[in-house]
Amino acid sequence: MQLFKKNAGLAFLLLCCFSWNLNSQTAEVSEETGFPGDNFSLEGALELFKKAKSPEDFEKALNTEDNYVNNLDLNEDGEIDYIRVVDHMEGDVHAIVLQVPISETESQDIAVIEIEKTGPNGAVLQIIGDEEVYGETTIVEPFAIEAENGKGGGPDADLSFKRLVINVWIWPSVRFVYGPRYTLWVSPFAWRVYPRWWSPWRPHPFSWYSVKVRPYRTSFRVVNTHRVVHAHKVYVPQRRTSTTVVKKTTVVRTNRGTAVKRTTTVQGQQGSVGATRSKTTTTGVRTQNGAAAKKSTTTTTAVGRGREGAVVGKRQTTTTTQARSRNGNAAAKRTTKTTTVKRKRKN
Repeated sequence: MQLFKKNAGLAFLLLCCFSWNLNSQTAEVSEETGFPGDNFSLEGALELFKKAKSPEDFEKALNTEDNYVNNLDLNEDGEIDYIRVVDHMEGDVHAIVLQVPISETESQDIAVIEIEKTGPNGAVLQIIGDEEVYGETTIVEPFAIEAENGKGGGPDADLSFKRLVINVWIWPSVRFVYGPRYTLWVSPFAWRVYPRWWSPWRPHPFSWYSVKVRPYRTSFRVVNTHRVVHAHKVYVPQRRTSTTVVKKTTVVRTNRGTAVKRTTTVQGQQGSVGATRSKTTTTGVRTQNGAAAKKSTTTTTAVGRGREGAVVGKRQTTTTTQARSRNGNAAAKRTTKTTTVKRKRKN
């Protein structure tokens, strides 16, 4: 009887913990941000990838209306966008890109599933939502909850819970891409070149769509830790963005007064790899005379290597304040500061 009570109590606590986790995640999904990512579920994409037998099967599942994962209309033509899947592979890592053709000349990455092997029978996986679609880089991964006894032991022991990172090696799609006969999957479909079985549908309202994707959130979580580092390095040079989506995202950021962060990896003139990062923050302020103002600060940092292997860093900060004085006349103040640092390689 005592053992039964102990197990029943443990089961009740696990149920409460699971219900609390589900309710908290459900609350998160109810808020509409205004970014395109409101209409694509990263958790749902991982659930479909988990069940898929191959990248091709995964692409078909993404574009199936009844799965309620894709509700995107990036070019605003009144029809759902087709999502193509492209795999980039290097050694034991995969960067599986989910991409929407916006026009004949532009495509926009929605997200990338990054996978790395951790051993003969182990692999770790994360999906990274593109910052132009979600407003900021969004990382989602599968997880499980484990209960463990604390101090005291026995029926009266304190219980604690921790989230575990999942080994995704058992997922059929993961085993498939690491199979000896795997041929790199690159979707054959493009702008206005779609499979015969697919036909677009009209986008659903966010209030309806957000309810449909809630069940996907029970086994996946948003995290800040980027675990799949090597695969991300493989993906970054292949990343594609659309000017249409970038402009739309910039408007949403400006209206919300949030920071703009963009990171791009480029090839230097000397064949060296450099990195450029730009961050813009817009805030509402008031000047000393009480006039309303808008302050925008942009910081750009570039790092690369010169001809002789020297590390070169350049940082530029521009601050612009736009205001109107009490008499209604427009006023503007701009301050620009540039700092360049060059450090030679030690012999």
